[in-house]
Amino acid sequence: MAFHARVAASLCLAAAFLPGQTQSPPVAQNPPAQTPPAQDKPVPEQTVTETKEDATMFKTRVNLVMVPVVVRDSKGRPVPGLTKSDFLLFDKGKPQTITRFSMEKSGAQNIKFAEDADGVGSSATSKAAQETVPQRFIAYLFDDVHAAFGDLALARNAAIGQIRGELGPTDRAAVFTTSGQGVVDFTDDRAKLIDALNRLQPRPIARTTGNQCPNIGFYMADMIANKNDTGALQAATADTVACMHLTGAAAQSAGPLAQSAAQMMFSQGQQETHVTYEVLKDLIRRMSATPGQRIIVVASPGFWTDDTERSEETDVIDRAIRNNITVNALDIRGLYVTAGFSASQQVNSLGAQRVIDQYARIEQQADGDTLAEISNATGGTFFQNNNSMEEGFRRTASAPESFYILGFSPQNLRLDGSYHALKVTLAKSGTHYDLQAREGYYSPRRLVDAAETAKEEIQEALFSREELKELPIDLHTQFFKGNNGMASVTVLAHMDVRHFKYHRANDRNNNTVTIVSSLFDRNGNIVSAITKTLEMHLKDDTLEKKLDNGLNVRTAFTVKPGTYVVRLVVRDSEGQQISAQNGAVDIP
Repeated sequence: MAFHARVAASLCLAAAFLPGQTQSPPVAQNPPAQTPPAQDKPVPEQTVTETKEDATMFKTRVNLVMVPVVVRDSKGRPVPGLTKSDFLLFDKGKPQTITRFSMEKSGAQNIKFAEDADGVGSSATSKAAQETVPQRFIAYLFDDVHAAFGDLALARNAAIGQIRGELGPTDRAAVFTTSGQGVVDFTDDRAKLIDALNRLQPRPIARTTGNQCPNIGFYMADMIANKNDTGALQAATADTVACMHLTGAAAQSAGPLAQSAAQMMFSQGQQETHVTYEVLKDLIRRMSATPGQRIIVVASPGFWTDDTERSEETDVIDRAIRNNITVNALDIRGLYVTAGFSASQQVNSLGAQRVIDQYARIEQQADGDTLAEISNATGGTFFQNNNSMEEGFRRTASAPESFYILGFSPQNLRLDGSYHALKVTLAKSGTHYDLQAREGYYSPRRLVDAAETAKEEIQEALFSREELKELPIDLHTQFFKGNNGMASVTVLAHMDVRHFKYHRANDRNNNTVTIVSSLFDRNGNIVSAITKTLEMHLKDDTLEKKLDNGLNVRTAFTVKPGTYVVRLVVRDSEGQQISAQNGAVDIP
């Protein structure tokens, strides 16, 4: 009767995650094959060996494509209660097998508070703490790189009103900017948030403000520099002649000057688009460490995404979906004046300006299309063509009441980075529902192995609030308040291992179980996380009789008094199942 357990304690995570610095507990590898012991050396009933602590960065899993789907009825209300069999999913027109399915619901969850082992505190204290446990995290991302001052000012004032009047006790908000200036991390301090909003102003990174010569935009510059559009070049050349007052032989230089200006404008626009996507990636990385409903509100006039930046757009969408983040977008231009009708615009050549305005109108539409694509693909809301910024922030600060996540592994996938169009329909014909779903993805250039997949699953579960029950586990928490002003919090994971799946080898039932216990503070920042790994090699009678009461794994934390959310995640390697539960402690 042999039971071998190996317990590995992971590195405690930083109290506040920073973009690019997220650390995560290690994930157990499959247990090595066991050599039967010699008969003169009996195997002990249980051995516990600590291993070296390890910190491993999580990597994005790309071989499983996730597709959020919002189903709405004729009145625009989300439709809950559908099952996997209700959906059909197509990749480039070919039907796919849906291997992952879940229905997500927004709204607060009731969290069980820990027992007070010392008898201090009360149920009333826990109830009051329950009402302040963070449930919803809203990141306001203001695009101060692309925005005009007037649009940014209107959006800022509307956001201030929204934070003053609608931010609840279980909400945490943050202010971020695409320029990276004036950032305030997640907090419930309204004064800090409003102060950051009042400091907003346009901060273009590469482009110059004011009238330019020639007067061309990012999209038109792309058509000239990369698409060899002769009509665009001719218009830019004519505008160059007019704005530089070129005459005679000097006018011959207008073409090369226009070409050079287009190349410079394209490089500047591309740089600002790239910076915007990098900021979005960093923000998603930051929000992946928040334990609750996650919403990003992108307040922007939109931005043009050229062909070379499409993979970055897809990467942002993938990251948001995998971290269960809804990206809502608000077009702060409102009902904007289309190119060619602005009295403030300087006109150098009427003939050239008509052509330039045509390209500018296409760019204006494409700017909004980028926002629409990102929000639509993540199950979010796109608010546009409306001057009521107050209503816009009210709508974009929330997520759908319910939506679905469909996951599939593409068959015979070519690792070439090509675009795959997606289509989702309902299996039953005649059902009059509107579906909002991701429209496509770019194939990866390499596949991610099973170990990275396991790490990704644990990370997703750790920073979620969803209760997962694939494995039979129970969470119990308790705290003791010491004389030194600190408290000891104990997290106990009780596992009914008889109902786990096992790999049969060498007369043993083999499995590796990873247990992650973590604490989050009142603003949703992770305080500490500890991983323990159990390698089980059990004989039949041990599994059936001696483990009748299950296994208990205890994890202890030493913390200051305060309110903490407890998150327990358990995953096994054989069944590849995962369970997650929530708890809380309120230490007076």
